Amino acid sequence: MPRKRSPSKHKRQPVHPVTQEELPLLDLRAPELQPAARPDTSRPADASPRSTRAIEFLLRALPLDWRGKARDLLVLVRMDRPIGALLLLWPTWWALWLAADGFPPWKYLAVFTVGVFVMRAAGCAMNDFADRKLDPLVARTAGRPLAAGRVKPWEAMACFVGLSLLGFVLVLAFTNRLTIYLSFAGAALAALYPFSKRYTQLPQVVLGAAFGWGIPMAFAAVTNGLPPVCWLLFLGNVLFSTIYDTEYAMVDRDDDIRAGAKSTAILFGDADLPILGILMATLLFTLLLVGQRAQLQWPFQIGLGVALLLFAWQLWNMRWRQRDACFAAFRNNNWVGGVVWLGMIIALAMK
Repeated sequence: MPRKRSPSKHKRQPVHPVTQEELPLLDLRAPELQPAARPDTSRPADASPRSTRAIEFLLRALPLDWRGKARDLLVLVRMDRPIGALLLLWPTWWALWLAADGFPPWKYLAVFTVGVFVMRAAGCAMNDFADRKLDPLVARTAGRPLAAGRVKPWEAMACFVGLSLLGFVLVLAFTNRLTIYLSFAGAALAALYPFSKRYTQLPQVVLGAAFGWGIPMAFAAVTNGLPPVCWLLFLGNVLFSTIYDTEYAMVDRDDDIRAGAKSTAILFGDADLPILGILMATLLFTLLLVGQRAQLQWPFQIGLGVALLLFAWQLWNMRWRQRDACFAAFRNNNWVGGVVWLGMIIALAMK
């Protein structure tokens, strides 16, 4: 049998104190100030798998060395999450169809549809630039390219400037003087929103104004005027954006509180669901007034009825305020915007 080794030959090594050079390697921050744990920083946690696959398919056309940076820039401007652009697109289409009292001219339909995606992408680049120190502290946003260090701040600003110029060129080339003047206010709102969450508890209202500015621009392009129904519809979009972005903010509420950000989800607190219900009812009433002024017949009221059922489902699904449920409710607003538009175009076709 082998002999046992003498314990004296295996003395415990002394523990060396941490040197001054090793101190920077230790993260001594309080847990609530540490960057959110992110097991996979290759893409944000809320990325759409379907859109991500589409991006990967398109990237095959690029040289291999370019694909990484191109992917990061596309993710920066949320091309992997088209839901935000759709939520911006529906109210813009509402305005185009109402302004034209039916199917809008193809030129304006193309310009404003492309403009929605361009300006939403520009706003996302500015948003990530403004939140470059906040996003690493939030679990859902920690994998964004700028937060994860895959895109530099100057690259995000270059994207914002380039996309904003592209949007302005579309307005300048294909619309009238009133629409061009309004576009400057829209660009200012898009740049202002990302910073509003530091100074106000109502950044979702600022977002609603920025997202809804396409409504007066659409009326200005089609009618060269801004009738009362335009501003009534604009108010409805501010309510709509406040609803869905509050639901979106409820996903991150705990992280935002620790990081010091502001939102209506934090402001509303435990009264969030009742207040959302009031906002939903106010939105539907506002759209009902829009329908009366535009003399829209019963298909539009049916669309509002379906939207009411969708809102009821959202509130029921969020009753326990679970993150996944709040995010599902946020995404469900794409259907709300769609059914309102569908009811509107059928009603306009019947006039």
